[in-house]
Amino acid sequence: MTSTAVPPVAPRVLVDLGPIAQLRAGRLGRRLPQLYAGLVLYGFSIALMVRGHLGVAPWDVLHSGLVRHLPITLGEALVIVSFLVLLLWIPLREIPGIGTISNAIVIGVSADTFLGLFAQPDALWLRGVLTVVGVVSSALATAMYIGAQLGRGPRDGLMTGFARRTGLSLRLVRTLLEITVVVIGVLLGGVAGLGTILFALAIGPLTQAMLPTWIVDLSPVPDATTR
Repeated sequence: MTSTAVPPVAPRVLVDLGPIAQLRAGRLGRRLPQLYAGLVLYGFSIALMVRGHLGVAPWDVLHSGLVRHLPITLGEALVIVSFLVLLLWIPLREIPGIGTISNAIVIGVSADTFLGLFAQPDALWLRGVLTVVGVVSSALATAMYIGAQLGRGPRDGLMTGFARRTGLSLRLVRTLLEITVVVIGVLLGGVAGLGTILFALAIGPLTQAMLPTWIVDLSPVPDATTR
């Protein structure tokens, strides 16, 4: 009896496309819902960590510091900072996509919506659960919106742009950026703590583990130079 060899399945990969090519790549019926579900879930994860009150993600330390000094909500601070970060894309020559702009708006609106629905529990163990679930949800949300391949988030593009311009590794650039925003946020009175450390340590490995499941295969890929 002869056996038939099964050809190996090529892994799904992330591709670097301009905003027009992202839309022309197809499968929008899968990619758009995944993008927006991921962004809403990210806002949900922010609300969980805020209500856990054990420390929020590094960028949210900055956002929570800003709301202490400006008449804005956490979600509004997130949107404002997102668009300020996008201004830094100009000298870095990063090109936003529909996912980039959606990221800047939807996450902030979603975070405020869920914060309006949840109250902060008194029990420490329950706050710990909210924090841990928030970190895991954030990793899942990140894998979903990145896997949709419709553009980097503002902060992701800032990281990749600086890495490309400086020649430093993505890991080092991300670490330097997050240390910077945490320090500024703490000086402004932002909420940092064990949750912040947990997020910083866990988000990378968790996202990396989840991402392959959520990458939408775009092969055959159209001309990646289309802008």
